[in-house]
Amino acid sequence: MAKYKMILDLDTGIDDALAIAYALAAPECDLIGIVGSYGNVLVENGAQNSLNLLEMLGHPEVPVFCGLSHSSTTKSFSVMPISAQIHGKNGVGEVELKKAKRQIEKMSGVDFFIEAAHKYQGRLLIVPTGPLTNLAAAIKKDPSIVDLIGHVTLMGGALTVPGNVTPVTEANINQDPEAADEVFRSNLPLTMIGLDVTTRTLLTKEDTKKWRELGTVAGEKYADITDYYIDAYKVTSPHLGGCALHDPLAAAAAVDPSLVDTIYLNMKVDTKGAYAGRTIGDETRINDEASQTQAAVNVDKERFVKTFMKHLTDLFAQN
Repeated sequence: MAKYKMILDLDTGIDDALAIAYALAAPECDLIGIVGSYGNVLVENGAQNSLNLLEMLGHPEVPVFCGLSHSSTTKSFSVMPISAQIHGKNGVGEVELKKAKRQIEKMSGVDFFIEAAHKYQGRLLIVPTGPLTNLAAAIKKDPSIVDLIGHVTLMGGALTVPGNVTPVTEANINQDPEAADEVFRSNLPLTMIGLDVTTRTLLTKEDTKKWRELGTVAGEKYADITDYYIDAYKVTSPHLGGCALHDPLAAAAAVDPSLVDTIYLNMKVDTKGAYAGRTIGDETRINDEASQTQAAVNVDKERFVKTFMKHLTDLFAQN
């Protein structure tokens, strides 16, 4: 039995797909469920992508739940053109995946968070790699889970580098700044894996070539999906020289925090004006000694990418 139980909260695009594979392969955790969110795609499409990927990777037993379909302050959601450009309109690089036999669960993702928090408590790791709408809603519905959840390791935000939506705003936080602010102020044990570190962890076609050479369905499909992502980065971020492993780094740091260097900082998210979506220290709590919130500021990128490649290559070789 693994040390931890993990729930991924995904808007399943390409790096989310890579995070699913990492979570399945990591020996430190059991992936007990995926909660769908909106962002790279609509919530229903992302949840179906997750089901399809799980079955392809030999893990149809993992349940997938739908979370909320739009932010806490809006009544609907539309995918941004840049998201479709980076992830493809279907979220997985326009690669066709076989539809899974399993259906999306009837229980809401918000209720699944609450149920799992009470069941697993300190062993539960939650890894949100989209907007924080679902987690904020779960806390609002049952505030006691703040003291039950073992740790939250989220992909989002930017503290020491510019954002990727505005000069101060990262995409996931930008989708629902109000929900993000509630989560950051909630006293959850939380680590922010932001653009500060994720843009230092890169994959190239030399890496995906190794998956293609396995001759398996999973290896070929993931190579195709990730190559689409790499090509998109050549347009949006040519200075990087590869695609950033945003979401898988969050999954990896959840089970191995030593991969990143962090600072403890009571944080907030600006919700109004020109700086809406900015993740920054909370000036009203700057002198409070106890902080449950950490922000990653450096990463052991060589060790992470090596571990990432080993985990995923081994998994793809079997499927």
